[in-house]
Amino acid sequence: MHIRLAAILAALSVVPAVESLAGDRPNILLIFNDDHATQAISAYGSRINHTPNIDRIAMEGLRFNRCYVPNSICGPCRAVVLTGKYSHKNGFLNNGNTFDGTQPTFPKLLQQAGYQTAVIGKWHLGSQPTGFDYWDILRGQGTYYNPVLLSEDGERRVEGYCTEIVTDLALDWLQNKRDSDKPFMLMYQQKAPHREWSPPISKLHLYDDVTIPEPPTLFEDYAHRGSAVKHQDMTIAETMDRLDLKLDFPRNLTDEQRAAFEAAYGPKNRAMEAANLTGRDLVRWKYQRYIKDYLRCIDSVDEQLGRVLDWLDESGLADNTLVIYSSDQGFYLGEHGWFDKRWMYEESLRTPCLVRWPGVVEAGRFDDHIVSPLDYAATFLQAAGAEVPADMQGRSLAPLLAGESPDDWRKTFYYHYYEYPGWHYVRRHYGVTDGRYKLIRFYEPDVDEWELYDLLHDPNELNNVAGNPVYRAVRERMVGELERLRSELEVPATDPPASNRKTGPPRRRQPTDLSADAAEAA
Repeated sequence: MHIRLAAILAALSVVPAVESLAGDRPNILLIFNDDHATQAISAYGSRINHTPNIDRIAMEGLRFNRCYVPNSICGPCRAVVLTGKYSHKNGFLNNGNTFDGTQPTFPKLLQQAGYQTAVIGKWHLGSQPTGFDYWDILRGQGTYYNPVLLSEDGERRVEGYCTEIVTDLALDWLQNKRDSDKPFMLMYQQKAPHREWSPPISKLHLYDDVTIPEPPTLFEDYAHRGSAVKHQDMTIAETMDRLDLKLDFPRNLTDEQRAAFEAAYGPKNRAMEAANLTGRDLVRWKYQRYIKDYLRCIDSVDEQLGRVLDWLDESGLADNTLVIYSSDQGFYLGEHGWFDKRWMYEESLRTPCLVRWPGVVEAGRFDDHIVSPLDYAATFLQAAGAEVPADMQGRSLAPLLAGESPDDWRKTFYYHYYEYPGWHYVRRHYGVTDGRYKLIRFYEPDVDEWELYDLLHDPNELNNVAGNPVYRAVRERMVGELERLRSELEVPATDPPASNRKTGPPRRRQPTDLSADAAEAA
């Protein structure tokens, strides 16, 4: 184990007056954004954008290449982070649930260990935050412009752009509201780049003169995969609506903001409608509109993160602050013709995990161990010298951060998605991956199917080989591992009742009519 980390943990294990070690214990900053795909981070090799401030964390720390989410959807993954437990254990299985704030969470345990805790930005768990000395959160999903925020003082609307507002609030707490005699834990959480991907006024023209490369699977026909992918409702071709594509603008804009949107999008929208695009040409136009807005939002996220990292440097706290950059899941940036997340396929299963901890993490390292947001709670608790509860299902990343490779580290990972019927019509499924092979079971009566992918030979997951005799031994091994994990994690044989909370439309939507007449009728 790294010398500094070993010394810190050893000291904390024998000194009962934890608060007296505030100078030794690290501050903790969790930067947790929404729907940020690794494909849109240059530290992960993005070919479509550049993220210099996010990259800073990677260059000065560690990039985990295989960070997998247990349940690829917003609220459930946030509950996993707080509790260190899978959805079936923490009770938050889909976005229709309400988080039980009475259960143990890592912020509560850090409070008991003498930390000052805060959460600022997106919450999206239905209930009021608990375990925080300070909280200032977006109402619901939040809006990109002029959002409503909730705090112990009540509800208020703040004029401006959400990503900038959340950063202003985070810096205000760090500079003016926290107790500088205590170590802090701050969850700094942006709405961006969540759907509908509305950029700040300052970036509405970014990428105007650029054609973003299309993913090779933009026009995938799903010919060699199961039936579930053929019945989803999340394609760029059919599902995106007028607001997604900025043919209509957000409703809560000020007059000045609306004028800026009209100047940026109006002429291009009228030109598109006059061109009367159809078929693949229309899909390509939609992809460019979508991906540019998504990347504009990312550019703002990166820019605002730079303000926070600069403050840590200027305040002298950077050297004693553990920083993690992550997201509640990955996202589809046109792969398979999709946007959104939910599936166990690679683009939404994998999420960013960049860690900087000066003096503990060697700068510029990569790590291929299988890790997860499930592990963050235990990591923070061990770093703080607090006891990690035995019922947490995640594991502290501390040995990996120190450059060790424990023999008993997980070799496989379990995934489970529950939200059906619901938005985008992704069927319920669970599965296991070892990084090379991925076995998925869709388990509803009308879609009871298995899928198996060999990511070495089929990295885009286009060919389901579950029925291929060449892979019989692999499938049997992966089925055994799936059964082992379900038993070890105590996954119930029948989905908990909370999974049946409806979250979306009653039936699959029809292809979106992008005409102005249709929008007026709606």
